[in-house]
Amino acid sequence: MWADAYSTLHSWQPPTTALGCRRDEYLEFLTAHADGVWRECRVGHLTASALVLDEKRQRVLLTLHPKVGKWLQLGGHLESGDTSVRAGALREAIEESGISTMRISAAPVCLDRHPVPCAGGQSEHLDMQYLALVPTSARAVMSAESDDLRWFDLAQLPLDLDQSVRTLIELGLDEVHVR
Repeated sequence: MWADAYSTLHSWQPPTTALGCRRDEYLEFLTAHADGVWRECRVGHLTASALVLDEKRQRVLLTLHPKVGKWLQLGGHLESGDTSVRAGALREAIEESGISTMRISAAPVCLDRHPVPCAGGQSEHLDMQYLALVPTSARAVMSAESDDLRWFDLAQLPLDLDQSVRTLIELGLDEVHVR
């Protein structure tokens, strides 16, 4: 998993200078932490998420995260059965949405680094964020990992939506290739 994460980040062409700097931070982090893809790395670790949009890119599926209390994209920790970071993002999106017909971007569209209480102390998530498109008719089913799961029209996003999610949505609306 470490090799996949490093290779994916190394070959990724960030859409902004700021994301290029963030990518370099992630590469430095992975170089310093051979276990940096697993939640057992106490100082921090990579996570994988997916912004789920309907195929017309008019609605976004967000989860009300029970620990954070905010509307976020779907995602979470990488697991030993994941074959890549991308596969981890896809698995998380399917598990948390109940939608199995999903196409996901070949590369991340954004990176977000944020502190979180984890493993009994302060830690941070270095999130690799992908774009997933689902059929417009897809029906989401909330998992036990969420306090709520809801489709939002892009013109009617929650007023308190975190800026990191707004940035991810903006980048996801660009013509990103998904397969």
